Amino acid sequence: MTYSDHLITPKLANVPDGTEVAMARKKLVFGQTICQLEDSNHLIGDISALRQQIDSVGYLLLRGFFDPALVSKARTEILNYMSSQGVLQGGATIDQTTASSKHHGVRFTHSVIQQLPGFLEVVNSNRIMSFFDSFLGGPSMSLDHKWLRATPPGQNTGAHCDVVYMGAGSKELYTVWTALDDISLEMGPLAVCLDSHQHQRLKETYGASDAHQDLLEGWFSRDPYEVMEKLGFRWASTPFQAGDIMIFGMYLMHGSLDNLSARFRLSCDTRYQLADAEVDWRHMGETPDQIPKAKERISIQDARANWGI
Repeated sequence: MTYSDHLITPKLANVPDGTEVAMARKKLVFGQTICQLEDSNHLIGDISALRQQIDSVGYLLLRGFFDPALVSKARTEILNYMSSQGVLQGGATIDQTTASSKHHGVRFTHSVIQQLPGFLEVVNSNRIMSFFDSFLGGPSMSLDHKWLRATPPGQNTGAHCDVVYMGAGSKELYTVWTALDDISLEMGPLAVCLDSHQHQRLKETYGASDAHQDLLEGWFSRDPYEVMEKLGFRWASTPFQAGDIMIFGMYLMHGSLDNLSARFRLSCDTRYQLADAEVDWRHMGETPDQIPKAKERISIQDARANWGI
């Protein structure tokens, strides 16, 4: 099956204005300080329109992109592994992904992910590779490093751009964020800063940095209001259903809402580029490179002071 074999119909209704969510324990309100992401399902099959859309708004939200049966298989594998690690609540059905009272994070290393063929079948599927072959205009490839996440209750991801983590290769590298479960707003889905991919000053400073070499951490900020006030960005998010994907480039600032539920949020982010383009080899092979934590490196706070942002 190729990416354009059928037209996908979005299933989710609009988020009502006044709906409250949180990021880093700070309240955001739909219609005021956060808005809803818009899908691009109507553009499926029109590569030129899809490219124009991502250049314009910075992302593509494609509802129901992956085969539900494949996603369900992957999810079951992941939950079985998590159950074996003792992080799911005893006695609850595994479908509930409920965190145990003594829950802790689950680290899906490269070696663990190689034991999840159902997950790899999704992120390396002909459907996604066919999409990028067409989207990029040639044979595509995916970085070996796959970021599989089970975000526990109470956590979120701070604002960042992916280029600081994997910018040593082609800059025409795209992230695909995939919902591996139905993810409500309460569960802390992906959130993006609209138009941030076009902020030239940000690209020339923070976006020209490398978290492996330059920064103590790659997050630009943990505070959603700081990002809005300093850079003028608007946050946007939406609920997701299993199999929905978001595609965006290396310079779109993004993070996630707080997971305010009792469940783990299951998602992954994987990267795709032209096969013959330069590759960031730190994210290839059996032992993808991890960001060092040397104490003498400059902090993001000091770097931002030097940049004036």
